[in-house]
Amino acid sequence: MTHASPPKLAKAAFEIRKGNRAVRTLSEADVERCLDPSRLLDALEDGFRALERGEVQSPARQQVLLPGRGFSLAMPAWQPGLKITVKVVNVFDGNHRVDLPSHLSLITLYEPDTGAACCVMDGTCITAARTAASAVLSVRLLARHNARVATVIGAGVQGHEHLRLLPLVRAFDHINVCSLHADEAQRLAATHPLARASSDVRQAVAESDVVCLATHSSAPVIDPSWIRAGTHVSSVGYHPPAGELPPSVAREHRLFVETLDALQAPPVGCAELAGIDRDRVATLGAVLLGKAPGRRSDDDITVYKAMGIAMQDLVAANLALESAIEQSIGEFMHW
Repeated sequence: MTHASPPKLAKAAFEIRKGNRAVRTLSEADVERCLDPSRLLDALEDGFRALERGEVQSPARQQVLLPGRGFSLAMPAWQPGLKITVKVVNVFDGNHRVDLPSHLSLITLYEPDTGAACCVMDGTCITAARTAASAVLSVRLLARHNARVATVIGAGVQGHEHLRLLPLVRAFDHINVCSLHADEAQRLAATHPLARASSDVRQAVAESDVVCLATHSSAPVIDPSWIRAGTHVSSVGYHPPAGELPPSVAREHRLFVETLDALQAPPVGCAELAGIDRDRVATLGAVLLGKAPGRRSDDDITVYKAMGIAMQDLVAANLALESAIEQSIGEFMHW
């Protein structure tokens, strides 16, 4: 049997050069202009459905550890119809001392037909927005429809993003803001008309229908006994070997995650979920597709624990690029 030879090209491989290609660049300010929060929530819903159907390639993140300084994570993802997306996020807790965010990120997008780079964008605000948006999406899916009081614990970047997004999914009467640093809670609360700073975390949690943990704490920031029946609890903090969410809250109530990889050990999974039986855990995608029940009753305590996955960056970055093209936002560099 003979095999047909591939058609001969006009140039040999060694004669082909990439040349200068125009690559769109989006700054932090550009991305903020392009990332509409309501569109992001809807796009993440679609992303979680696609993930559950097996349409998204979102491999486990890889970590480089810099002892005493921080760590770097590489997070690639792709879904048909979207650009290949690769995010590198660096988490350095000491950055605040030099007036830099603790999370710094860069995202590169590539054409799926050729692999050629088409956009480089700041990923710092994308990381913040998509993390909070996924937690707020869990509120949209799992909190009681008549939820009226929320509490955000943490007055950092995630606290700010949660405060900005929570009113999009429920008609809250007010949102408590709690922090170890009372002045920061007051300054954050002053940025939103529904917010009020609270120095009594226990009371704030006890009156809440939704409790959002958004800290970088290495130990639980609430006591499980403070949570009343019917509350939805979300947690986005990541600080192994422990973390902000009391492990018993995840073990004893209905638990929802992005993917079941969250049950693995860090850096892929979450320390607070160690030892939990995967058969009693549901993904947001399974809830969205009707494969798993969400809230079953008004007395359910539901819990969402986030780890952050590359699908979220894929969705957010492609949404930002689409908006940038529509609005002619960004500069170009030659690559």
